[in-house]
Amino acid sequence: MSQFDNVSVVKQANVYFDGKVTSRTVLFADGTRKTLGIMLPGEYEFGTAEAEIMEFLAGELTVQLPGSDEWIAISGTGEFTVPANSKFKLKVTQVADYVCSYLSA
Repeated sequence: MSQFDNVSVVKQANVYFDGKVTSRTVLFADGTRKTLGIMLPGEYEFGTAEAEIMEFLAGELTVQLPGSDEWIAISGTGEFTVPANSKFKLKVTQVADYVCSYLSA
């Protein structure tokens, strides 16, 4: 899917890590939400209360998922799922364009 139709967008940006990670929240008629964002090169650790699907549309990065010592490389496009109430680490080496989908319990 290359676009989202019939949505509302929250105007205020979500800004993390001194502006190196930003996103906008997109609200769907069925109550679901996603964020669309950009990550600049750097190392980040994120915590999540809800399960998430992180989809990357462009960029270069590695991810360390909860409970793993392994780093998984993503070059260009790729995705991973993060369980609720967990943390994951990212090392971004080229600007990353992403969509985060929040999964209801």
